[in-house]
Amino acid sequence: MKAVYIINGFLESGKTEFITFTMQQPYFRSKGKTLLLLCEEGENEYDEELLAATNTVVEVIESSSDLNSSNLLSLEKKYKPERIIIEYNGMWPYKDLKLPWHWKIGQQITIINAATFPMYYNNMRSMIGDMVRKSELIIFNRCDGIKDLASYKRNMMALNRSAEIVFEDKDGEVTATMEEELPYDVSATHLELTPETYPIWFFDMLDTPERYENKSVSFLATVVRPDGFPAGHFVPGRSAMTCCADDIAFLGFVAKYKDAAQYEKGDWIYITADVKHEYWADYKGVGPVLYVKEVKRAEKPKEEVLNLV
Repeated sequence: MKAVYIINGFLESGKTEFITFTMQQPYFRSKGKTLLLLCEEGENEYDEELLAATNTVVEVIESSSDLNSSNLLSLEKKYKPERIIIEYNGMWPYKDLKLPWHWKIGQQITIINAATFPMYYNNMRSMIGDMVRKSELIIFNRCDGIKDLASYKRNMMALNRSAEIVFEDKDGEVTATMEEELPYDVSATHLELTPETYPIWFFDMLDTPERYENKSVSFLATVVRPDGFPAGHFVPGRSAMTCCADDIAFLGFVAKYKDAAQYEKGDWIYITADVKHEYWADYKGVGPVLYVKEVKRAEKPKEEVLNLV
């Protein structure tokens, strides 16, 4: 099997700088050849001495149609690399990436220029979704002077809840940028959530669960009960558009309620519950569990799907 590492992002996002930095690290200097596939060429170029020192060969891929199994097998036969790095073109759809069957993705990393992120997110959200959805690591660079990094993190969590998200300035990782003024009093013992604040609360619960331990919340929700769910449990939550109309995610946490069987999938309710954190198999570990105190039937809202803009 050939290990493949995909570094993606839009032009001038910092992909070349990231790969160059990685190549300079001692752990990169392993035995065998590295094949670096460039799917676009920005202002920065790779240093020839560094390429020689790391036994790295570069091939430029001119179009997405050239990134197919036949061409890639020819390059493998030509260079016999131990590993492959693909500096992917952020404007190419991922459906065009056709790897040979024995090329296995070892890691996918997305690099984002924080200064230009709002423009791309507002106008090319589906493309960003394609980039980050399977990424294990998302790096925002050039974060100097940007005050709204917490919303950047929520946007990424909406697209990929499992990825590690890192913020860097010109000197390295940013460590004190994630505090923000939340649109509700987080010190209160009870929170009344609105359609606007529900997704903020949801993602902040995932990111900083200790803030909400032993607090109570109330919110309008629709009921979901997955197949095989145990009696006395359901999932209240809201659907939200993460990229486009065809990409809708359900944002909800498991809830324990003795009368859960009274409510069917799709019912609308107004729920009040205490927040706990405990083991749940579907979480594959400890996560938020809502202990329901009160449920009232509610009318379906005019806007059923929340828009995460």
